[in-house]
Amino acid sequence: MAELVSFLKAIRTGAGLTQQELATLVQVSRKTVNTVENGVFIPSTILSLKLARALNVSVEQLFQLPNEI
Repeated sequence: MAELVSFLKAIRTGAGLTQQELATLVQVSRKTVNTVENGVFIPSTILSLKLARALNVSVEQLFQLPNEI
């Protein structure tokens, strides 16, 4: 499985949101947000789009492949 680098935590905290608040906005559990932030779970396209929309950023700002950094 391909690795994915997540900037979700930095962007979420920069937006002043807790994991629970973001989870509520995108209608998932806090645990789901936590596992995405920690690289345990790779989000679906739909969840990635919802997260990006909730944080007012592009999906590419949230997630990148390791060789793109």
